Amino acid sequence: MILGDICTRSCKFCATKTGKPMPVDTDEPARVAESVKLMQLKHVVITSVDRDDIPDGGAAIWAATIREIRKANSGTTIEALIPDFMGNRENLQLVIAERPEIISHNLETVERITPQVRSRSSYSMSLDVIHQISINGITSKSGIMVGLGETEEEVLGLMDDLRRVGCSILTIGQYLQPTRDHYPVQEYIHSGQFLLYREWGLKKGFIHMESQPLVRSSYHAEKHV
Repeated sequence: MILGDICTRSCKFCATKTGKPMPVDTDEPARVAESVKLMQLKHVVITSVDRDDIPDGGAAIWAATIREIRKANSGTTIEALIPDFMGNRENLQLVIAERPEIISHNLETVERITPQVRSRSSYSMSLDVIHQISINGITSKSGIMVGLGETEEEVLGLMDDLRRVGCSILTIGQYLQPTRDHYPVQEYIHSGQFLLYREWGLKKGFIHMESQPLVRSSYHAEKHV
C-alpha cells in the first residue's frame, strides 16, 4: 500500500486509519521497486489510501511506482488497485499510461447501499473509472462485498453494469465488520450462493470470477493476469 497508511476518507466498512496524512514521499516508488526485487516477486498488487488532500490524488506517485517497478523488475507483472481520484480523468490517465497488466477499482457494493458505506464515492463515478480503464485496452477488474443487505437481483444488476463498462474480472467476498463502530453485517451468505454468483458471472461474460466467503480483491491475483 503506497501513499501512507492514513486515508482522507472514512468509509464505514473499512478499517484503514482516517485523518490528515503525512506529506507525499517522493522516494517511495524507488523503495517499493527495490522491495519487489528483494522479494523476487513474479506478480505484485499495489494499492493505496485515498489522498483527496493533494491535487492529483496521488496519481503521479502511482505512475512513478509502476514505472520504477518495471525498471527494476522486468519480468514482474503488476496489478494496480486504484482509488477513484475523485473522478478526475486526467489523473486516472497518468496511471493508465504506465500500462500495468491489470487495473482494478472496487465497486464495493450495490448502488442502493453505496451512499451508506462509501465516503465521497459514488457508484456511477466508480463505473466511469472502470470504463476509462477498459476503453484504453487494459484489463479491468473490480470487487464487491456481500452481506451488507443487498439482494440477489441487485448483485446480478451490478454484474450487468460492470460488463456494460467493459469490466473483465470480478471478485466477491463476505463482508466482515472490522470493529463495533463499523457498518454491521446484515447477513452471512451461504457458500452455495457464492458458487451461484460465480456461475452467473461467467455466463454474463466475465473472463475470471473469484466468489467465496473469504475472497478479497487480491485473492489469487496472479492467476488473473
